[in-house]
Amino acid sequence: MKREMAPLNVAHGLVLGLFLALPWLGRSEWLPWGAEALFLIGGFQLRLADRRWNARSGALDWISHIRMAPARLLPWGVMAIVAIIAHRPQDAQAIGLAAIVSELLLYPASVRLMRQTTRPVAAAFLMILVGALGVIDGCDARLAFAFMAGIATGILWLRGPDGDIRMTVSAVISVALAVGSTITFPQILPFALPLIAVGATMALAHLSTLRRRPMPWQWDGGASSRFRRALRPLASPPS
Repeated sequence: MKREMAPLNVAHGLVLGLFLALPWLGRSEWLPWGAEALFLIGGFQLRLADRRWNARSGALDWISHIRMAPARLLPWGVMAIVAIIAHRPQDAQAIGLAAIVSELLLYPASVRLMRQTTRPVAAAFLMILVGALGVIDGCDARLAFAFMAGIATGILWLRGPDGDIRMTVSAVISVALAVGSTITFPQILPFALPLIAVGATMALAHLSTLRRRPMPWQWDGGASSRFRRALRPLASPPS
């Protein structure tokens, strides 16, 4: 299992804190964009942490997932309350509806459908979702698609290789290109924002990971033993 996600967790907390502070900063119009980024990161974090779909089958998967839903829905409820405080009831309604649909329907369905997908298929599905986010107007639909994009990003991440320098550089470059394109052509912001969120999430996830190599016991014939690192890293486990 991937571990050591401290930078990604810190970034997630900072984005959530900024979202909660937007009404007091006089930037309530940014709430939809912040909610979209949080739904994407939330989908990634949920897929990374959830292991029920690997251990069970059938209705037990869904029942276990739904039983834990109230605790996961609490942060989304707080976000909806902040939108109400900011006098944006339409955003509050969109956040609440998208959270319920995403947590109780989209996540279980997408994970079951994509549990055996290969890395190229997961990447293609992610690109389709990012493209769809650029043309969808409804806030609630955008949030649900952002959550699915986060799940697809998590599945792509779980396919590995984690901590690979080429993947890290590619993610950073994609973020830089998206930011530069947005500055040059502000009208492409609906396309660029999900791409920035996906690239930043992948980059932070790669930077957060310490690849642990197997270290089998080696007896040296004396009173002590030592570990030796293997030459090649372990392959990433299936999601």
